[in-house]
Amino acid sequence: MEEWKEGEWSGNGTGEKHGAECGRATTLATARGSRKSGLGETCGENSRFPAAGAQRAAWCRDARTMDAGRRRHPRSASARRVAPAAARRGLQVPATASGIPCRNPCHRYRRMPHDSIAGDPRNRNLQFVRRIHGMRMLGTLLCMLPIASVLDERGASPWAWALLVANALAWPQVAYYTSRRARDPVAAQFRCLLLDSASAGAWVALMAVSTAPAALFVTMATADKIAAGGWAFVRRSTLALLGTFVLVWALLGFPFQPLTSQRTLLLCIPFLFVYTVVLSVVTHRLRSRILDQNRELERLNRTDPTMQVPNRPHFEAVASAELARFRRSGRPATLLLLDVDSFKAINDRYGHGMGDVVLKRIAALLRVSVREADLPARYGGDEFAVLLVDTDTTRAMQVAERIRQEAAQQTFDAEPGLRCTLSIGVAEVTADDATLDAWVHAADAALYRAKAAGRNRVVAA
Repeated sequence: MEEWKEGEWSGNGTGEKHGAECGRATTLATARGSRKSGLGETCGENSRFPAAGAQRAAWCRDARTMDAGRRRHPRSASARRVAPAAARRGLQVPATASGIPCRNPCHRYRRMPHDSIAGDPRNRNLQFVRRIHGMRMLGTLLCMLPIASVLDERGASPWAWALLVANALAWPQVAYYTSRRARDPVAAQFRCLLLDSASAGAWVALMAVSTAPAALFVTMATADKIAAGGWAFVRRSTLALLGTFVLVWALLGFPFQPLTSQRTLLLCIPFLFVYTVVLSVVTHRLRSRILDQNRELERLNRTDPTMQVPNRPHFEAVASAELARFRRSGRPATLLLLDVDSFKAINDRYGHGMGDVVLKRIAALLRVSVREADLPARYGGDEFAVLLVDTDTTRAMQVAERIRQEAAQQTFDAEPGLRCTLSIGVAEVTADDATLDAWVHAADAALYRAKAAGRNRVVAA
């Protein structure tokens, strides 16, 4: 569902905004005057909605009446009737400056994305925030172990322990809720990731540059920044890490105790193993999801959305490859071009909706009438094409005749008197077909002869 939003129409500058959209701009002095002049402009002779003069005048009277009535009834009966009906259809009701729904059809709408639909950008952004939140909680808890070991060995002050507890337990929640409530959750989350890097630099300084945990923290901070934002983001996060490290290290008097105890080394192992494995799993899932989405996009790109069969560009690409294979190996291939007979008459008599039903029925028939290796496609309008691989003219004529007979037997419950027939041109690829266009031209010529011979028949080139 999509939401429609009217062009802005406020009390000041109404005539300029609305009049400009309809072809004439008007400069107005007062808010009330701008509303009236704006109505006059939109309902005047230069309106984009041509209609009889009496009808335009009725629109103007209707809008002026509602605009005047809002001083007595801010929420009129008309508003109560129009707004719920539009809301059920997912629309916003166009309104005058007073907020009264306006029936003037000169109002224009702009298509706006609906925030509640699946796949909404904000929903995807929140998924990113939740994913980072889980990794942050895991990382801060695991890195708490070697940090606590070093702080215990160094006899750290209570404020250092308080910072450690806050970093492990409070910071992930603060970052999550801050990002979730932000207007741009992704941008807020990247700012939090920069703070993660800054925090890693601070802890390296607080541990007096203990070699093993310091190297581990820098490595993991770099790895998850690559996974989240790539190398461009790594440069920024590295600057944050180094800057914070230098600042905190200087404030502490440049303590330097690089030796790492056996206990601290052992407590680094859970962080090294668990966090690395989980990060790899998350990255693999994202990669798999992206591959699935790319495959779906590729399928949509090569499929006619209405008929649910391949479209012409994809068909031509496959047919060109088949033509190249014929030149290499000499293996036969045959092209069918099918056209619905008197399709314009079907549209004129039964309507375009029924015409679409006929085309969908033919497309479904083609899908079940050929082998998996063959390729049915919509070639354009009411014309279809079928590529039959490893098939000569004799076999192709049999397939085409079966398709023609099946099409002639189709019935339609909505229109019992409707019948559709097909004319089919058949052309096997030959050495004379230097290009795909030549091959298609041969099939098209056979189709033309089938039409000229009375339609509802199969003709070979």
